[in-house]
Amino acid sequence: MAADLSQIVKAYDVRGVVPDQWDEELAELFGAAFVRVTNADAIVVGHDMRPSSPGLSGAFARGAAALGADVTLIGLCSTDQLYFASGHLGLPGAMFTASHNPAQYNGIKMCRAGAAPVGQDTGLSDIRELVERWSAEGAPEPAAAPGEVTEHDTLTEYAAHLLSLVDLSEMRPLKVVVDAGNGMGGHTVPTVFASLPLTLVPMYFELDGTFPNHEANPLDPANIVDLQARVRAEKADLGLAFDGDADRCFVVDERGEGISPSAITALVAARELAKHPGGTVIHNLITSWSVPEVVREEGGAPVRTRVGHSFIKEEMARTGAIFGGEHSAHYYFRDFWNADTGMLAALHVLAALGTQDGTLSQLVAKYDRYQGSGEINSTVDDQSARTAVVRKAFESRPGVTLDELDGLTVTAADWWFNLRPSNTEPLLRLNVEARDTDTMAAVRDEVLALLRSE
Repeated sequence: MAADLSQIVKAYDVRGVVPDQWDEELAELFGAAFVRVTNADAIVVGHDMRPSSPGLSGAFARGAAALGADVTLIGLCSTDQLYFASGHLGLPGAMFTASHNPAQYNGIKMCRAGAAPVGQDTGLSDIRELVERWSAEGAPEPAAAPGEVTEHDTLTEYAAHLLSLVDLSEMRPLKVVVDAGNGMGGHTVPTVFASLPLTLVPMYFELDGTFPNHEANPLDPANIVDLQARVRAEKADLGLAFDGDADRCFVVDERGEGISPSAITALVAARELAKHPGGTVIHNLITSWSVPEVVREEGGAPVRTRVGHSFIKEEMARTGAIFGGEHSAHYYFRDFWNADTGMLAALHVLAALGTQDGTLSQLVAKYDRYQGSGEINSTVDDQSARTAVVRKAFESRPGVTLDELDGLTVTAADWWFNLRPSNTEPLLRLNVEARDTDTMAAVRDEVLALLRSE
């Protein structure tokens, strides 16, 4: 019987429970399939701190080497460190991580040379077909000469590259609390921050893929409570929280208040436009109105896109954009092979704060102009039917426009909302923004009532 990969091969990556849904035997086939689909004669492989990651990544390397590809193992790394290695070495890459998922999960994020994404339409479906076939018929014939497997730690080179992209020379001393969530930030932050004038207060830097302190997903407010309290207790200038594979970064100001990723997107966009005047900036359709406003004010060209890193990266490449940001705290940089790196966004925040005398809350106030609901999930029996109910309620209202670039977006003069279906669960995701809190709450409550009515 061929392995059923329908539950673990997602739109952008592989992810599932180990060993129930996949194991080292399948990982070896994934390595062979990755080499076959990318036609690579050499690849780079890294992994996070999960208990299953060394074994799975090693099996993947064996499968790739069996088909003749040389494999560079970079060992423990963040996802953006793997992207750096792919770009710096000019090799296709594979990162073993399940990001913020619980300990029993693991996955693979794959890219072509130069960190170009591998998703369903760019090779992932072909990889899946080969793995399913080989799991039923047996592994492919090995190459006449197997590839060589070598080790190369890229952490120092990764840190040097990031630091070369941001001018930190005039930065004043700052006190920063960093919550690594027992994830890969505990591995990368000490090296990246080592040369900066920072008093670093580390939280949960011990690499532990069982996540003993809290889930490594800083977008969930429950997971930054410890960081917020520590920032206030330490009277720190700011706090940073990284997710499990440390490709996303969430920022907390000196009061312990979370700063929206949209405000960080606007701040970094302004800084990147100062370096690249007139550049294009990508933002997904549920970032704040403030993002395209700031981009235009700074002389740039905003481009709106669907949610999801493959769409952002495609638009980055198509438009030659200098920067892109998402509501989920993913930040993409042309100077980083169009890949996402929360660490580089964090360096921009440190540079922006460290070269002026005010507080972080004062700095970001001009980038945080509206009231947002955050993402609210509703379990529904029929995503399409419930969306149609909402559409009908709003489509004939005067002064309201609708579009369906990604789900349903309804826009009025003083507010907008987006309603998107989850691809993996029976959920509809709602985001609302308005010019004031009362309007945001009224629109939010009206839409939720329509979604949740019997």
